[in-house]
Amino acid sequence: MAPINTRLPKGMRDFLPHEVLKREYVFGVITDVFQTFGFEPIATPTLEMLDTLLGKSGEEADKLIFHAQHPGGKEALALRYDLTVPLARYVAMHENDLSMPFRRYHIAPVWRGDRPQKGRYREFYQCDVDIVGVASMAADAEIVSLLVAALRRLGFADFTVHINNRKLLNGIGIYAGVPEAQSGDLYRSIDKLDKIGLDGVKKELAASGIADDAIGRMMDLLQYREDGLAALGSVRDQLRGVPIAQEGITEIEQMVDYLDALGVDQFTVDLAMVRGLGYYTGPVYETMITRPDNLGSVTGGGRYDRLIGLFRKESMPTTGSSLGIERIIDLMDLLDLYPAEVTRTVVQVLVSVFEAGTQGASLALANELRAAGIRTEAYMNPKRAIGKQVQYADRKGAQIVAFLGPDEIQAGRVKFKRLRDGHEVEVSRAEAAQAVRALLG
Repeated sequence: MAPINTRLPKGMRDFLPHEVLKREYVFGVITDVFQTFGFEPIATPTLEMLDTLLGKSGEEADKLIFHAQHPGGKEALALRYDLTVPLARYVAMHENDLSMPFRRYHIAPVWRGDRPQKGRYREFYQCDVDIVGVASMAADAEIVSLLVAALRRLGFADFTVHINNRKLLNGIGIYAGVPEAQSGDLYRSIDKLDKIGLDGVKKELAASGIADDAIGRMMDLLQYREDGLAALGSVRDQLRGVPIAQEGITEIEQMVDYLDALGVDQFTVDLAMVRGLGYYTGPVYETMITRPDNLGSVTGGGRYDRLIGLFRKESMPTTGSSLGIERIIDLMDLLDLYPAEVTRTVVQVLVSVFEAGTQGASLALANELRAAGIRTEAYMNPKRAIGKQVQYADRKGAQIVAFLGPDEIQAGRVKFKRLRDGHEVEVSRAEAAQAVRALLG
């Protein structure tokens, strides 16, 4: 019988052990930061009801949702598209069991029927952190402070959090005179400003049928985006007849005050930062790597005060962010940010075996080291030459090889070799664990 063709669905990946260890390191650091800020973990099912997901993140998102069906089942199901809509459903279902305000984090896979390409997958992990039940801009500032802390803990130094407000963006559209039906075209074009420049945005808006005078008023405001914080006063004056814009500016100013109190200075007010999802209602924020250039965003989020209200009689103020965990993992490789202790294997010590008659002694030594908290693998093929066993240990990334031949067994001793520099020690069996710890340094 011919072997089954080994292939994966498009946009899906396997991970080798050393890749999983790197991912677990990043997850661990971020989880520790989340818990330091007092956020609690939750979990939700991979599958949601289809009507739970549809219509929540916009038409483009709906096109990317993976539909699912139980054989013979009547319920329309879908793989979760993100972790935000499931949170809204979760809070509505469990609010009697939750203490409000509710601070949650969730790290789990999601699925999107996107076109696979480098850095874009159909199955990938999201890493979300949210505060439910707080209308104050202090919650938005707290999320940004957490994002900065997490990125710094991972070793990133050159990044900036871009902050804007959907109310201000809506107000800019009203001020410019853009019809509501064309607001989607407006925001999509503004969101491309970094890629196509002011002239490119102007051409796109014109191609969308937006009037020249409206484009002109829009361009007058976008010129402030380089120093948005300093320009807020001028923007407020220019938009004084647009109440929703005034509300958005006030929220940005309040958020900036709270960021100052939290000691956060790696941010800028960016009037051209949009964020794509339709459920945002207030502050939006996105973190960009500033050096090296053109590495893109690594976090994105904002306030979505109406989403939970789709699942209960009244909504609840909510703000939160996703960390682009897949991009962060890739960038840490690119920028060499993984610490030395993130090794290629979990194995610290390989206990070699000289011959079939010494296999039991090798297993006993491995058991003693494990009992002492040392991650140990016992080699299982006594017919393989010792040199080949050492090569195996080196290739997989083990740090130390233990040698326990007939002479060492008879003398009650064991020899250890540290592979990175060839340093060897021989000690009594009683001193074995202590010697390993010293070699691991």
